[in-house]
Amino acid sequence: MSLLAEHNVTATPGRRVLEVYDADAYLGDEAALDAAETQVVAGNGYHLYLLSLQPDMKVQMTIRIWDTPPASPAEAEGHVEVSLESETGILVVGQLDRGPADEITLPRPGVYEGHAWWQNRQAAADYYNATLDHLTEESPEDQLTEAWTNCPVTERYVLDLAYVREPESIDDDDY
Repeated sequence: MSLLAEHNVTATPGRRVLEVYDADAYLGDEAALDAAETQVVAGNGYHLYLLSLQPDMKVQMTIRIWDTPPASPAEAEGHVEVSLESETGILVVGQLDRGPADEITLPRPGVYEGHAWWQNRQAAADYYNATLDHLTEESPEDQLTEAWTNCPVTERYVLDLAYVREPESIDDDDY
């Protein structure tokens, strides 16, 4: 198995949600977002939702394109199979209520399949909640921002994907 491309994005999970979607896939999917509540990562084929346990600290998102995706690492907290179709060959990493964090260009448009896995999701949430519990009325204004910046763990999500086929053609008569 060979790594063909790797993209690293730092993003903040707006309302605890990160998104990955094709540049032309504007519509969200409530059912997929609801599924992410239990699966951590869920999608509808065009739009993936990744659910963090905290809404304010930056997380690391890595999207790797392989000729064949590797197995999830043993130290992953969890993993799930995913499929994502990109008609444009451009994926947007979104921060739900904060806008796009970045765009990445795939090697070619098409359907990509593989898995998503994550690390330090729970540890980041524990740090987040403990920090909030220790704040007082007398705490300096910048203490929270400093705490988020100096988090001792990095919450990380990885999409390991491989190209499987051309995208579905869109029939203009369907509109």
